[in-house]
Amino acid sequence: MQAPREEHWLAALKVVRYLKGTLGQGVLLRADSPLHLTGWCDSDFSGCKLSRRSLTGWFVQLGDSPISWKAKQQDVVSLSSAEAEYRAMNAVTRELKWLKELLQDLGFDHTAPMTIKCDSKPAIHISSNPVFHERTKHIERDCHFVRDEIVKGVVKPFHVSSEEQLADILTKALGRKEFDAFLVKLGIRNLHAPT
Repeated sequence: MQAPREEHWLAALKVVRYLKGTLGQGVLLRADSPLHLTGWCDSDFSGCKLSRRSLTGWFVQLGDSPISWKAKQQDVVSLSSAEAEYRAMNAVTRELKWLKELLQDLGFDHTAPMTIKCDSKPAIHISSNPVFHERTKHIERDCHFVRDEIVKGVVKPFHVSSEEQLADILTKALGRKEFDAFLVKLGIRNLHAPT
């Protein structure tokens, strides 16, 4: 904003053109959707070329509809891709816990474990293993609360392949075909089109 250039103007115009072409697009919250919370998390390892910090992306679905999402650069430099993914699991676990409390305040009981979908087997192993390994001592203690939530039965992590990882839309550049496919998988529809 301090020193705008022509490429910034062109990028802004591209966003406006996209928004103009997708006026009817929205998230449909279906009445028959199950009240189960599922979190998807992903990270790009050292994605920022200047700071070498990773980007965390996550979103939460209620049934089949996305209700919460975020992409943010991590506060610290991760020393491995497993650590970056584990930090993403931390972020989505905190959001899931908050949403579960919100549902309970609204009168909906969510007793089943909430699901976390992650495409990193090492991060899932770190989160599920109660033994503190020498190789994970650099991960801060506040991240390890994911492990406690798994032990309590609040969340349950599952591995998904990278092709099925829906949080990729928040952390990676996608081509038009992949982008459109992800919109369908996320439950984003043209609300003005006949059903």
